[in-house]
Amino acid sequence: MTTDSADAPHSARVPLPSAAPRPTAAAVHPPRGPGRETLPPPRPGRGARRRTVAPLVAVDALATVGTALLVLGTGTAPTALAAMVPVLLLLHHGAGLYRPGPAPLALNDLRALLGRAAVCWCAVAAVRAAADPRQALPPGLLVCAVAVHTLLAFGGRATVYRAHRAAARRRPRATLIVGTDPAARQLAAVLHAHPEYGMRPVGLVTPPSLLPGGPDTPPARGRPPLPRLTSPQEITRAVIRNTVRDAVFTLPPYGDPHTAALLRRFIDQGSAVWLAGAAAAREGRTPHADTDHLWGFACRRLETAPPRHGGRGKRALDLALVVPALVVAAPVLLGCALAVRLGDGPGVLVRQERIGRGGRGFTLLKFRTLPADDAQEAATQGNVTDDGGTSVVYGTYGAGGTSGVARLLRRTALDGLPQLWNVLRGDMSLVGPRPERPHFVQQCSQACPEYAARHRMPVGITGLAQLHGLRGDTSVEDRARFDNLYIDSWSLWQDIRILLRTVARLVRPEGR
Repeated sequence: MTTDSADAPHSARVPLPSAAPRPTAAAVHPPRGPGRETLPPPRPGRGARRRTVAPLVAVDALATVGTALLVLGTGTAPTALAAMVPVLLLLHHGAGLYRPGPAPLALNDLRALLGRAAVCWCAVAAVRAAADPRQALPPGLLVCAVAVHTLLAFGGRATVYRAHRAAARRRPRATLIVGTDPAARQLAAVLHAHPEYGMRPVGLVTPPSLLPGGPDTPPARGRPPLPRLTSPQEITRAVIRNTVRDAVFTLPPYGDPHTAALLRRFIDQGSAVWLAGAAAAREGRTPHADTDHLWGFACRRLETAPPRHGGRGKRALDLALVVPALVVAAPVLLGCALAVRLGDGPGVLVRQERIGRGGRGFTLLKFRTLPADDAQEAATQGNVTDDGGTSVVYGTYGAGGTSGVARLLRRTALDGLPQLWNVLRGDMSLVGPRPERPHFVQQCSQACPEYAARHRMPVGITGLAQLHGLRGDTSVEDRARFDNLYIDSWSLWQDIRILLRTVARLVRPEGR
């Protein structure tokens, strides 16, 4: 078990005023701030891109089937189709033919369609000739097959793209533009004037670090001004109110902690993320002159996928381990409870309000290792300070006055054993970001742009940040970075490795 900042004995960085009244024992409620307002869950399968990709796959498959029936006849066509269709779809996927731009044209796909049709039919001709020379395709018939296949696929794609553009004009998707003036407002004006791109700007998102010092650039003539969104709460409300499906970055999304945090929010929501203007030009690939642009702004879709947040597999691992762990640890739990009762008096358990997944609060259980007043004070007091440019957090803790039993429980991390019950209830996971108190969540989210993104994953008893010594009085930015790295690269095997390393540290503190 690892401990978090609330229970690590250390000297306070920001002392409380001596005359400050002690808080009452009232329940601590989660803040209505960055840690509380979260984006709705992703809605896969409803995006305009998926509605375009499915018809394209169907068109390519039908073109292959039709050509095979015409060239090979009904006798041998099924055998060839069993291999041709999946191979052709994989080739098209590798060529990017299922990643259409904002305003795709079938003519731009013609060369790729012709080349892959030729590869497939040459392979079919070679296999037939090797199996039975009498079934070899004549060169003229082979050329005819490639031509027919290409024309059928081209005609089908032209129909799909025409329908796509018509639907985009009728129902443009709500879009947020991330960037600074004047480029962001120029792009917004272009999208308003050209609905064929299927994007309807509903707001401008400017990272706090890039807020303009002077007045805003005026909007295009005849257009109402777009609201400028700067805080996570404003962005969340805009996403929910307008059902935002697209986000266009006019600046590099990884060049600043604030833009990286914005990118992570849009990816988690399942929004399509586009790079436009300077951001697309810095991607390193030459945009297509006909389709990879928004009325002259170079445009590229950023290939992203919402990170896996565990789901049923993570919960199954938790239950498979925590149930036997509770049975095995029952004597230890009883012994610790008895020791706390005899050493420090009544009140064996401490119940603290913590913030879990999605900004929801829950009651975390721990053995009491501080005097009752100090434990309650630690749950509600303290602040975030700036220590040489690095945000650090933590309140005050009365390390003095506790018994040897309490110090032993803190040193061995046995005070966190009751959290196994939180895992069984589903409040926590065995592995995940450590849950913090509402007071600190609000302050950390304001001080560190990527802190609120930790709440995408169920909180845990141990985690990647704790394995790197980031607990107690340590950098909030470092902890948020490691927690987000864990979430973005989550796998069941990674959870198992973290658990094994945690056990090794408990047995041998210097172990890695």
